[in-house]
Amino acid sequence: MPEQHPLVDAITPLVERLNAQLVAPGDARADDIPLVWEGEPVAAVRLPNPAPANSSADTPAATGTTGVQGLLTEVADELGSPLDQLSRHDKQRAVLMLEARGAFEFRKSAEIVAEALGVTRFTVYNYLNRAR
Repeated sequence: MPEQHPLVDAITPLVERLNAQLVAPGDARADDIPLVWEGEPVAAVRLPNPAPANSSADTPAATGTTGVQGLLTEVADELGSPLDQLSRHDKQRAVLMLEARGAFEFRKSAEIVAEALGVTRFTVYNYLNRAR
């Protein structure tokens, strides 16, 4: 975008946190979210692709690439194993990796992470507390 509008400056941290993208109004697609200032479009927000509709609730790490689910997928890929099959030490490591990436900023994230790891929510909190 050639000229930075104050609205774009203000919303950029949120857009980055959502792993979304700001696009010029002329490049916006039908599914982008237009940002309008005083009746004029100044940019549009392109959200990441949503989770596939046929995803299985039984495999949380396979439900898409956004939010907590996307972070779970990334961590599982990096650790080279499904999260629920990791050793206790690697599960602790996974929780710390997720925390560093902001996974626990999302609503109900402790429950989602616990389910993916095959542990209780209490265990996830213990892993977080032990690391501090």
